[in-house]
Amino acid sequence: MAEQGSVLRGDPRLDKLRWSRRLSLTSRILFVNVLPLVLLGGGVLYLDSYRKQLLDERFKLALVEAQITAEALAGATVQRQEALLIQIGKEQRLRLRVYGPDGNLESDSFALAPPSFDLPEPAEVDQREFALRMDRWFDRIVGAPALPDYIEPEEDMASAWPELVRAREESLTQIVLRDAPDGTHVINAAAPVGLDGDTLLLTRNPVDITESVRSARTSVALIVLLFLAVSTMLSFFLAQTIVRPLRELVQAAVRVRQGRDRAVEVPRLPDRRDEIGMLARAISDMTGALRHRIDAVESFAADVAHEIKNPLASLRSATESLSKVEDPTLRAQLLDIAVHDVRRIDRLVTEISDASRIDAELSRAEFERVDLDKLVANIVASREERGENEGRKVTVLKSDGPFAVMGVGMRLERVIENLLDNAISFSPSDGLIEVSLTRRNGSVDLAVLDSGPGIPEEKREKVFHRFHSDRPEEEDFGNHSGLGLAIGRTIAEAHDGSLHAEARPDGAPGACMVLTLPAAR
Repeated sequence: MAEQGSVLRGDPRLDKLRWSRRLSLTSRILFVNVLPLVLLGGGVLYLDSYRKQLLDERFKLALVEAQITAEALAGATVQRQEALLIQIGKEQRLRLRVYGPDGNLESDSFALAPPSFDLPEPAEVDQREFALRMDRWFDRIVGAPALPDYIEPEEDMASAWPELVRAREESLTQIVLRDAPDGTHVINAAAPVGLDGDTLLLTRNPVDITESVRSARTSVALIVLLFLAVSTMLSFFLAQTIVRPLRELVQAAVRVRQGRDRAVEVPRLPDRRDEIGMLARAISDMTGALRHRIDAVESFAADVAHEIKNPLASLRSATESLSKVEDPTLRAQLLDIAVHDVRRIDRLVTEISDASRIDAELSRAEFERVDLDKLVANIVASREERGENEGRKVTVLKSDGPFAVMGVGMRLERVIENLLDNAISFSPSDGLIEVSLTRRNGSVDLAVLDSGPGIPEEKREKVFHRFHSDRPEEEDFGNHSGLGLAIGRTIAEAHDGSLHAEARPDGAPGACMVLTLPAAR
């Protein structure tokens, strides 16, 4: 597990997360779905502004036309007024009406000549017409105020037109905008004519504005519909590219959770370079790590059961025989066996407890700077004082330092203690044990060389397996649990280091255990 954690820290897939933002699914989905709304909103706002600008221009034009026409009509004879009404109405496509001081209609350009424009009656307009519905829809979106309807009065008098009433009262030109039944606009401008009390009503139907705006709206609507269609298809495509692999991952995760199929493969999606692919590979790696951990736990449990079963069987046999044996010497031997087995079980339980805790403890521990030179010197001196070297001579050799590493001092001390215990158990009573410290290529090597029989090359990896114990014949059986080197390797790997066995570099008999750790910066 420590090795896997080290691999994850250097996993290139994690580095891709820093530059894969441009391939982010989130950005692509947002772009595809927001773009039509942005176009719609921008188009609608632009068209409404465009319509207002055109109407403002026509308002100004109608105001000027009403004032100029009123000045031209002032003081003219009836025949001259009618000629002017016909001429101006035809050239400017206007309807001009003159009302007398009493409010009655005196002249109408549409009655004097053919009308220059035609407004349909409300009953003649199909209310289901697409253009009208679109106008109302756009007006609701932009929040345009509702305009009064343009309706010709049954009795055409000045009092029927509010703008005429205000023009008479205020002696100023008045202008009003209304909606025609066909959805177009109607501009009415009322202006006083001379000083005799006559008033002029100018009516303009700017159909070109409505047609221009409708044409632009249609173009915008078609573009938006096109983008919505493309957006919908792309959204479905993206949904498929997201939902399908996620469903596969969910199904695989469910099968893994249920444990019904140990051979189930979590799809890694190697062709996906986005977050979905990264998620698939992360789940696959996590599943593999969990399986490795479960297999390791099961194997560890089986090894523990096997190792504890032997001393328990011996202890059971000794205790059962005690009640049947009367010979004091034989009873003493059985008691010695029972005590030895109890100690052996206690040693096994202690070592097993340590082995099971190390991974979890080191994953939460904070590494500190540890000087291996001082640590080794303290350990060797302490063991010498306690007599734990059992007469073997331990010497420390070192090259140019420094020998500082980052780690947990107590756990590194445990590794060195285990290596020295192993070297002492295999060395003769007058043997020499060497501890060497060297620094090379950004790492620190700690080697423990014993003077024992050495380890055959084909067995150098097996000595790090749990409960592996190939002890000297003269050593008491059961004094070692077979977990020391396995625990040492676990601690080394948790420090991003390694622990391995090799032949002595000087060619002399004996084994060489090498602990390699990254040097502190």
